[in-house]
Amino acid sequence: MSLSIGIVGLPNVGKSTLFEAITKKQVDRENYPFCTIDPNVGVVAVPDIRVDKLAFLSQSEKKIYTTVEFVDIAGLVKGASQGEGLGNKFLANIRETDEIVYVLRCFQNEKIINTLNKIDPLLEKETLETELILKDLETVNKRLSSLEKEIKSGQKNAAEEERVLVKAQDLLQKSKILYEEEWEKEEKKILDNYQLLTLKPRIYLLNGEASEVPAHIIEVFNKNKWPYLIMDVAMELEAVDLSESDRMALGLPAQSDLDILIQLTYKLLDLISFLTTGSDETRAWTLKKGLKAPDAGGVIHSDFREKFIKAEVINWKKLLEAGSWNLARQKGWVRLEGKDYEVQDGDVIIFKHGA
Repeated sequence: MSLSIGIVGLPNVGKSTLFEAITKKQVDRENYPFCTIDPNVGVVAVPDIRVDKLAFLSQSEKKIYTTVEFVDIAGLVKGASQGEGLGNKFLANIRETDEIVYVLRCFQNEKIINTLNKIDPLLEKETLETELILKDLETVNKRLSSLEKEIKSGQKNAAEEERVLVKAQDLLQKSKILYEEEWEKEEKKILDNYQLLTLKPRIYLLNGEASEVPAHIIEVFNKNKWPYLIMDVAMELEAVDLSESDRMALGLPAQSDLDILIQLTYKLLDLISFLTTGSDETRAWTLKKGLKAPDAGGVIHSDFREKFIKAEVINWKKLLEAGSWNLARQKGWVRLEGKDYEVQDGDVIIFKHGA
């Protein structure tokens, strides 16, 4: 599975700078090149020390990391849901993303025009979410109108779909974010058909130095349990090519905030990575937490799911400690797991399947 993240924000908040920093974050260009699908869409490989170490152990010819697709759009303005600015084009671009990053301005720089005429990340957040709510309301209202005919004709499940959409309509009319509301599994399944913008998980990126983010802002985000990250986007752009040792020499954290952002997206979406390794390649694969061994096999190839027999599994650290698959087997560290095994983050797996 590929992970897609939309980047939204008002004009001049640092959104494009963030995208530039992200798309400069290239890894192993020869084997997994960074590619730009579109001027506003970039796919980057996610650095993973587990891949590096396992590839060295297996003497792999190539390394393949998991990837994240970032979708950048023009600055959102008030009225976008009705077509202001790039309006509907912008909103359509992020419909298919798995998650949304809101870039909110906290930095002080009088040379950069502020469309709100003041630094107010909470007001920016409100403006962005109002536009997404209005667009979702338009989508829901349109579907409810077409459902009337289906209900009259007795079409199966139409009445239940109407009930769920009316519930969503009511919440949206009260300016509620659908992601923050409680939904039954079947209700969520119905809503997922419409790629509603406010149903997507979101991370709030407070753009500025830590000293530029007021304490009361942090207090509000913590109180509401809104996932956020403070990042000086301009600084990250300047430091994007630095190694860990170079960063530390300059007094910067060894891990970049961009890496932390990607880790937060994985956590918010409940994603894990499992690995495969051999002489040909070492590769990380993305999987939803809680899925079983056949599901993991299906990420690689449909035959691995449909004709699954068993899986050989070992944690990546234990494999490194053993020194090879054969030595790990001799030590009894490799487990044989069946269809009911729940894959764990960092598992190294060999799938056994029928012909």
